Formats: sequence, structure tokens, C-alpha cells
Amino acid sequence: MHRIRCSARYVSFFMTLTMVFFTMPLQTVCAAMVGTETVLTTAQTQNARENLIRFLEREDLEAAMTAQGIPWIEVKARVGSLSDAQVMRISDKMDQLPAGGDGLGLLVGAALIVFLVLLFTDIAGYTDVFPFVKHRN
Repeated sequence: MHRIRCSARYVSFFMTLTMVFFTMPLQTVCAAMVGTETVLTTAQTQNARENLIRFLEREDLEAAMTAQGIPWIEVKARVGSLSDAQVMRISDKMDQLPAGGDGLGLLVGAALIVFLVLLFTDIAGYTDVFPFVKHRN
């Protein structure tokens, strides 16, 4: 008799757990239409996040971050933890930044303007800078 009660105790415990799990309220799934804006925003955010990671994977940036003691794994984790709004804000700021350069174009442009001004004043006879300009006497 004692043996039956012992086994009944385990069986009743198992049956009680089974009934509790089967009678728990389940969350229902509701289907709805997904708007075009939602899909486009998600795609744009994903593209912006990939562009940001690709930008940060450049060798010169990795070297600069490593020199400052920032490991690449931490950078990637922080980019992954950014919210969608933050990623889009960074992406917009990156798109508005001017293209990189070292100022050589500006220097060449300024030299060209100075050359042209001196050339025209030499042709007009106000200066005598260039020997290849023929002056009328």
C-alpha cells in the first residue's frame, strides 16, 4: 500500500504540472497589414547601420581607434546597440559632411586665380610680371 501511495504521489505531481502548463493562457497572434513606410524605414535603417560599420572598418580608422585604446569589438558592440533613430541621425550627418581632402585643391585654385589676375593686369599694362606678355609701347 505504501508503494502505491509513493508512486501515486509522483504521478499526481506530474499530472498537476502537465495540467497547469496546458491550461496556461496563450498569447494570440494578430495579423495586420504592414505599411510601406515601416518597410522602407526598416530597410533604410539597416542600410545606414551597414554603411556605418563599413565606414568604421577602414584601416586608418581602426589604427586610430587602436592607438586610443578602443578595441574593434567594443566599437562594433556599441554600433549594434545604437537605436534606429541614432543610426539614421549619424548617417544623415555623414551624408552632409564635405568630401575629404587635404586642401590641395583649394591651394591649386587660389594659385590659379592669382595667376590669372596677374596675367590680365600684365596684359592690360598695369604690371610687368611675366616676360612672355608682349607690351605695346
